[in-house]
Amino acid sequence: MAMPCALHQDTLYQSLAMTTPYLLSSAAIVFISLSVISLLPSTYSADFADGYNNSSVPETDLDLLEFPLNLEYLEAEFFLYGALGHGLDKVAPELADGGPSPIGAKKANLDTLINDVVLQFAYQEVGHLKAIKKTVKGFPRPQLDLSASLFAKVIDKAFGKPLMPPFDPYANSINFLIASYLIPYVGLTGYVGANPKLQGAISKRLVAGLLGVESGQDAVIRGLLYQHATVNVFPYQFVVAEFTNRISNLRNTLGRAGTKDEGLIVPVDFGAEGKVVGNVLAGDEFSVAFDRTPEEILRIVYGSGNESVPGGFFPKGADGNIAKSYLS
Repeated sequence: MAMPCALHQDTLYQSLAMTTPYLLSSAAIVFISLSVISLLPSTYSADFADGYNNSSVPETDLDLLEFPLNLEYLEAEFFLYGALGHGLDKVAPELADGGPSPIGAKKANLDTLINDVVLQFAYQEVGHLKAIKKTVKGFPRPQLDLSASLFAKVIDKAFGKPLMPPFDPYANSINFLIASYLIPYVGLTGYVGANPKLQGAISKRLVAGLLGVESGQDAVIRGLLYQHATVNVFPYQFVVAEFTNRISNLRNTLGRAGTKDEGLIVPVDFGAEGKVVGNVLAGDEFSVAFDRTPEEILRIVYGSGNESVPGGFFPKGADGNIAKSYLS
């Protein structure tokens, strides 16, 4: 069941607004979220690093480990450009492996705190690319569209009408966080979906480590947006929470697999234990992370609702055996 349209959730926004004085500061949210991440087992522990090049990864795992490279490339380039104004071609050209530069990516107008957080995300994504490509052969960076016009089209589709002026993800920190809301969460649901299908210990350890950090990134993004949940996104007459709910509803529709996405404010029945409307972390009825298949992910990132019709962030389609099997 899809989430109710945010336009009919005024009372929910008002309920959350009453709690606004008690929300954490941005610095506190980031500190707590990153502190939680630091408690996770290190992805770069010595024993795991030795296993990166282990040739015993089961053949059945290879495609499942390779597919996430598409989203890791997308995240790496978006965060690198947003924080630095340049991407893999300058930071780690060997990881791009000759793939075309992203379309329309550029430096975002970020405040000091958000630029710092995004820069950390960016280098984390570089690490993710290295980890995957040391475990499987991988593929060159696919063609990515990170243009402001592409993000505007996605937001327009989420709202069911054109916003005026067009949404610009690079205009300010709030816009960039909303645009970031579009990306890591899709990847983490993919890791949740892939994990039970993996056979090898090295494969499972890699995906668990990637999932831990991707989930942390999503938590930081949602936490920072939650602080501003009832604030209008300038110059529109829509609050931050409505943007997140609209985006989540769109992804549910494109994924064609029911509700696997929730915004920052939900009807109480959808909140944790059916007791809260605040939804700083998304989860099912047991507050367990949702999962997605590669097919569902392609439908979403293509923006077409069809894993065989490329577009959106991947104008020429994603790469790897799984994605190419649908393109052919």
